[in-house]
Amino acid sequence: MKLYYAPGACSLADHIALHHAGLSFEHEKVDLEAKKTESGQDFTAINPKGYVPALTLDSGETLSENIAILDWIAHQDTALKPAGAMGHTHLLEALAFISTEIHKGFKPFFAGGSDEEKAKAGEMIVKRMTYLAGTMKGDYLFGDQPSVADFYLFVMLLWARKFGIDAPAPLPAFRDRVMALPAAQKAMTHEGLI
Repeated sequence: MKLYYAPGACSLADHIALHHAGLSFEHEKVDLEAKKTESGQDFTAINPKGYVPALTLDSGETLSENIAILDWIAHQDTALKPAGAMGHTHLLEALAFISTEIHKGFKPFFAGGSDEEKAKAGEMIVKRMTYLAGTMKGDYLFGDQPSVADFYLFVMLLWARKFGIDAPAPLPAFRDRVMALPAAQKAMTHEGLI
């Protein structure tokens, strides 16, 4: 199994989740501008979408999109999703919200938006994060143990800090808690982030 990632990109969530689940995998950096992997492969031959994450399974099948990959990882290690009859549904709900309402909000910061566009985006990101913070059921989104959604939210909080967006309480403490996890330390070290 191999994870294709770009340092600090949203693929970091998958990188952390794979380590946290104790899964054996390789990881390869992708130059997103050149669309080349670190070993020189054409990344669009691996993922025609041309962006990370991509996870090539041992079967040869390649998954893309954070929601799909994180969901797959949560099925490999069920401790990474909330328990109960509605646990999986609530996990998908959180992943979709993070992806569509928070992740996409950063577009002006990555796509050269104007100062006004960035300010409006920052306000909306804080509003969306405030909502999510209000749903937390403990140290993490679903209680006392992290889920794959927590790892995705963690990356969004790293981006917020990078762009000077003040995350609402208790999310800065949450970010630091996830950062201290061995899986996060390992993934961030692999990506050259720490």
